[in-house]
Amino acid sequence: MCEEHRTPSVHERPGAQRTTPSRSCKPAEARQAVERAVTERCRTTHIPCDPAALGDALLVASELMTNAILHGGGVTDFRVDVVDTNVSVSVCDRSDRLPVARNATDLRRRQRIGGHGWPIVCRLARDVHVVELPTGGKCITAVVPFS
Repeated sequence: MCEEHRTPSVHERPGAQRTTPSRSCKPAEARQAVERAVTERCRTTHIPCDPAALGDALLVASELMTNAILHGGGVTDFRVDVVDTNVSVSVCDRSDRLPVARNATDLRRRQRIGGHGWPIVCRLARDVHVVELPTGGKCITAVVPFS
């Protein structure tokens, strides 16, 4: 999706460890859910968890939640799936508008404030999928390795 295309959802993968906080979840709660899910997977499977990689996953979750709140009409669903050594963060919102990266400067070449979230998600995630929801809105899923 970072190149503005749509691909199928990765929500329902066999063997996923799923965490679904409340729909009114805030970015901080999303980060906590991701940290709990990844830490638990690392603990139970004895897979080493790279703190920097976990930090990437936490930042992706935070950015997706923030974008859904600021630009997507609010969060309608949030999900964390841990499969193997990847964490899949899915955030659904009410908007049909696809995310786009903004130019860093305006027409007068002044530096813009904000607009860094989507490029951060695209840079840190291995895969990013955007799916239109049948009831309206969209769901963005970003897959980030944690080890």
